[in-house]
Amino acid sequence: MIILALASRAIRILLAVCIAALLLTVHAPGFAQTHIFRDNTPRIAVVSAFAPEMNILTRELQNKSEHSANGVKFATGTLEGHQVVLFLSGISVVNAAMTVQLALDRFAIESIVFSGIAGGVDPSLSIGDVVVGERWGQYLEMLFAREINGDYATLPFFTYPYQNYGMMFPRAVTVLRAGTEGPETRFWFPADRALLAATRRAAHKVTLAHCTADDRCLDRIPRLNIGGSGVSGGVFVDNAAFREWVFETFDARILDMESAAVAHVAYANDVPFLAVRSLSDLAGGSQSTNQMEVFLDLAAGNAAEVVRAILREIPIHR
Repeated sequence: MIILALASRAIRILLAVCIAALLLTVHAPGFAQTHIFRDNTPRIAVVSAFAPEMNILTRELQNKSEHSANGVKFATGTLEGHQVVLFLSGISVVNAAMTVQLALDRFAIESIVFSGIAGGVDPSLSIGDVVVGERWGQYLEMLFAREINGDYATLPFFTYPYQNYGMMFPRAVTVLRAGTEGPETRFWFPADRALLAATRRAAHKVTLAHCTADDRCLDRIPRLNIGGSGVSGGVFVDNAAFREWVFETFDARILDMESAAVAHVAYANDVPFLAVRSLSDLAGGSQSTNQMEVFLDLAAGNAAEVVRAILREIPIHR
């Protein structure tokens, strides 16, 4: 009788646990609202860091549908004849890498085009100019070296391809990708040659704005610049001395907080990548205060205009 009573009690406990689990599944938002989707339509991913950049392109999207994953909203549809997916990466290298990988896991992405604003580093560039770089590096991946007897001591297990800025020593990063035997160490991640070629075909067909909506105009018509290097890191730069070091050290034309991270993820997944960045400020190089708030919309609009022109030059596969 004791054995039967114990068995009956165990069965009651097991049933109670099963019922509780069932109720949790039905009522807990985290379980009920989770929907794992996979879109198998081949698409071009068009990505921006934050809303003012993306809104311009979203307004042009046709046959729009919306999806959500991990709180990220994805809009699919047609842009310049191409099947695309538009989404925000979020600001920062971590957000950009995380969100783009999420998109690659959920969509059949054939190429990635980043559209947005940046800080100008090359002194030959001006606000409103658009730069489409040939390569991107994560310049703030660094060793902060200790100072010993007035000098800095580096560590032997990192690679330091560029000169330091005081205690800050830029270092290369490692990346894993299919077909390699182990981690590859590199500093630069390339833009796709075919997408660069499409940009060159589009260059003489695009007109860039030089006045804001409230009629604040630039001194000259902005230009599209193709080639050169861009760098990204988790810092908003508004310092003339640091800007000069970035230009001299990396021969960089622009800097931002996302593009190199996206280039890294694209390289790891063997997906073609291109970043289209328009200058909203000069990263500390202007005579007065930072001008990002004044020219953000103009710069974002110029980047979006170039993206649309590039899409028109990419063959459409039916």
